Amino acid sequence: MSEFNDNFDEFDEEQGNYITLTDDDGNEFSLEFIDLIEHKEKEYAVFLPIDEDSEEVVILEVAESDDDEIQEYRSVEDENILNEVFELFKKRFKDEFNFE
Repeated sequence: MSEFNDNFDEFDEEQGNYITLTDDDGNEFSLEFIDLIEHKEKEYAVFLPIDEDSEEVVILEVAESDDDEIQEYRSVEDENILNEVFELFKKRFKDEFNFE
C-alpha cells in the first residue's frame, strides 16, 4: 500500500485547497482537494490533479499519523471501496461535474 505525505507549504487558501504530495519513490504531484467522504468508518479524500489534463479524480484514504501536523494518505487497493466512494462523490457533486 502506498503512503503519501502532504506538504502544507503548497496550500493557498485564496487560490483553493491545493497540496503537493510525495509518493514512496520521491515523485511529487499537485492536487486540488475536492471533498472528504466518510465510508465504512474510514475517511477518503477526493482530489483533482492540477498538473495534468486528467478528467479522473484521485481517491486516497486518510490515514492516522503520529505527527498532528502531517496528514497522511494511502492509496486504496480495494476496487470495490474505490467504486463505492466514487459513487458517493458522484451523488454529492452531480450538479457540479459531468460524470458521463
